[in-house]
Amino acid sequence: MKGCVTLDNNLYVHPIRPRSEDEKSAVINRLKRIEGQVRGIQKMVEEDRYCIDVLVQINAIQAALKKVGFSITERHTKHCVSHAIKEGEGNEAIEELMEVLKHFSK
Repeated sequence: MKGCVTLDNNLYVHPIRPRSEDEKSAVINRLKRIEGQVRGIQKMVEEDRYCIDVLVQINAIQAALKKVGFSITERHTKHCVSHAIKEGEGNEAIEELMEVLKHFSK
């Protein structure tokens, strides 16, 4: 999909509308929190904590990652897919998004 990003050596690199500092900050803060949760699980395993407690934390991390993914998906849809539709590349953009969502929903 050429409408949303610029190409560099046939790789999609730069969005036409870069994320605002607030958007970046929100996503990065969520990812840092998740990173901390992962470290917490590592410590739980090292301490030989109860399996159910570890599994509950793993589930929390998976939910947090999905939330980040949905946030990025929403932005992509509102900006990149919308732009592609206006530029006559809507089918490509929708197909690309649907392919990613198939993997995301597994």
